[in-house]
Amino acid sequence: MSILDSIIPRARAANKQIVLAEGQDPRVVEAAVEVVRQRIARVIILATEEEISGASAEAGVSVEIAGLTVKNWLKAEESEELAEQFYRLRAHKGVTRVQAREIMRNRLYFGNMMVRAGLADGMVAGSIASTPDMLRAAFRCLGTEEGINIASSCFIMDLAQPSPAGDRVLAFADCGVNPEPNSGQLVDIAIATCETFTALTGRPPRVAFLSFSTHGSAKHPLVDKVARAAQLMRRRMEELGRADVISDGELQADAALVPDVARRKCPTSPLRGAANILIFPDIQSGNIGYKLVERLAGARAFGPILQGLTAPVNDLSRGCSSADIVGVVAITACQAAFRQ
Repeated sequence: MSILDSIIPRARAANKQIVLAEGQDPRVVEAAVEVVRQRIARVIILATEEEISGASAEAGVSVEIAGLTVKNWLKAEESEELAEQFYRLRAHKGVTRVQAREIMRNRLYFGNMMVRAGLADGMVAGSIASTPDMLRAAFRCLGTEEGINIASSCFIMDLAQPSPAGDRVLAFADCGVNPEPNSGQLVDIAIATCETFTALTGRPPRVAFLSFSTHGSAKHPLVDKVARAAQLMRRRMEELGRADVISDGELQADAALVPDVARRKCPTSPLRGAANILIFPDIQSGNIGYKLVERLAGARAFGPILQGLTAPVNDLSRGCSSADIVGVVAITACQAAFRQ
């Protein structure tokens, strides 16, 4: 059973409202109709009259369906109020009211500010916009959660075969945002990934900080960074009273995922070779790792799922299908429900 088979019913029960910002894309319009048809969420598409007409015709669908709203953000009555909110939010950075009104003409900023203002529960975009543009808009409009200093991303890996410890779903982070996180940033990434993983699976997090060393088997500054992150993570979880989060590091991938290997390499590890969240030391290893598992082991990768923000906003691959967008909307709805 795919993880989407469990996510979609939970999204349906949550009845959240999600903004799809790129209504000029036929894939987005097709996905929006399918989301509403399956009652996964209520949808607001940002599009001009010309855009929605052309995109819906190309997709071969009608947007005249209950639960789907098309909003021309360039003419929306909310524009002035959202611009004023953005001005108050960014005035300390030198943004003027005139600039704020102009920024609200950008659909990514308008959609994020709708989420900030409570007019929607989450936003999905990125089938056309780049990831840097997505991140910039989300960070400026929403900011990071309390106690989290950086936004990050993870991939939910839906495995074709169970891991040696019996898990069918793993989370890999950070594979898409932070190139070279330091020890403290790795902890922020891990904490955000714990929230994402639990929101989407309902399972307690078991976090492995990965390296090419297991419990001091190698000596190198790169190993020290990961070992320090694992130490800081344990301290943060103790301070927060999070007994539900088990973490360890530094660990090699086999020691993190294979119980028999863990018994030999790290018999004192609380994970016992059964990690379900893998925190990679940098974006190179994370990105390579998820693509290897996806392409060689037949796993399905959902993401990059943005995390650490004050509200759920998710990025799409520019090569995504309409079915991929439906899945990301369901994920975003579940993230929103988890925050209640």
